[in-house]
Amino acid sequence: MKTELMAAITQLSAERNLPKEVVLAALESALASAYKKDTSALDQDVLVKVDPNAGKINFYIQKVAVESVADPNCEIPINEAQKLQATAQVGDVVNIECTPKNIGRIAAQTARQVVLQRLREAEHHAIYEEFTDREGEIVTGAIQFTEAKRIYVRLNKTEAILPPNEQVTNERYYKGQRLKFYLLEIVQGDKGPQIVVSRSHPNLIRRLFEMEIPEVHNGIVELKAIAREAGHRTKVAVATPQQSVDPVGCCLGPRGIRLQSIIHELNGEKIDIIQWDADPGVFISNALSPAQVASIKIGEEEKVATVVVPDKQLSLAIGKEGQNARLAAKLTGWRIDIKSVSAIEMERAVLQEVEAEAISPEVVEEEPVEVEPVEVELAEDIGVEEPVEFPAILEAPPEKLEEKQIRFAEDILLDALKAGAPDKEKSGIKAKRKGKVIKYKKREDHIVDDEIGE
Repeated sequence: MKTELMAAITQLSAERNLPKEVVLAALESALASAYKKDTSALDQDVLVKVDPNAGKINFYIQKVAVESVADPNCEIPINEAQKLQATAQVGDVVNIECTPKNIGRIAAQTARQVVLQRLREAEHHAIYEEFTDREGEIVTGAIQFTEAKRIYVRLNKTEAILPPNEQVTNERYYKGQRLKFYLLEIVQGDKGPQIVVSRSHPNLIRRLFEMEIPEVHNGIVELKAIAREAGHRTKVAVATPQQSVDPVGCCLGPRGIRLQSIIHELNGEKIDIIQWDADPGVFISNALSPAQVASIKIGEEEKVATVVVPDKQLSLAIGKEGQNARLAAKLTGWRIDIKSVSAIEMERAVLQEVEAEAISPEVVEEEPVEVEPVEVELAEDIGVEEPVEFPAILEAPPEKLEEKQIRFAEDILLDALKAGAPDKEKSGIKAKRKGKVIKYKKREDHIVDDEIGE
């Protein structure tokens, strides 16, 4: 009996991963429940004590010593109590031994069920106590099986759940795969504690940094802020109170080996190490790396930063689908507006034109030109309503084409003779030439008369 009882307790303790004291307490509670059902003494307070070393099991009924008994199942007269226990007084609890010779088959079966139930309850309580203290830490587990919406992970001998919203979209999970998880929370349910783990939480990055980088674990390097888009890219802002320590270099390690181990654990997720700075302008400029910043304007009240970058750096500053700008905004806690140099210059030019248009009428109103009034005397005869008639403009007559007069050589010769000869000769010539036809022709500007005949 001694060996069998101890072997059973030891086996249950090893299978359930529970201390022997917990298994022994569950066994005593199960035997007490079985005794109550077997003896129909449900109202009595039964106590069972198991001595695994001696292999003995003792049953007791606990009653309170009173002067006058009102409930015989729970009370006992003081005189009878003093017979069982000489030092008993009114109000003391007296144990009355009632160990049965044979509990029976039904009682044994009931005890077995109750033992298993108590062991499950004890196991759940132990799991809850164990993982409550580890909430927010990294745990290592293996994928047990997958469903459409959930993935079940085996943590040692405990089962955890990886819900869809805590999974990484570009990761593929398969049975038996061992990964590191962030212990998100523990929920106490009707069927026991439910452990929820995560692969997409930003604090997973923090815990991995603490595991892989001693300076972060010791507090020499502080992780000021973390911005993460799980599976794609993460930005980590680091700082240190010691001026002789390079926080970025500590996180990278020799040839980047420290950071590479973290990236490998995250299945190739990109990680940018950013130098934290108390000045918001410097911090925002560092957060937008690897893009270069030309200038930055800070709005303290609205927490809005307008960042100007070179035209060639605009796409790099924004990132693929705006990823770099989003992570920088999450990391710094500021709203960031990114503009190119050419866009700023264009805005300035438009603003100057608008200001010039707005200022020009104001100048005219402020400095009006003083014009002295001029008195104009109007004629009395001219009425305002009478229309003024202007003389019509006469059009010039069309120019007539000059008729060119053609003079024959004979006429020219006669005119010359008339001018130079006396009147008799003139009359004689007329007489001689009367009735004759004269033909002329031009030869080298000389006129020659040829008599053709009468």
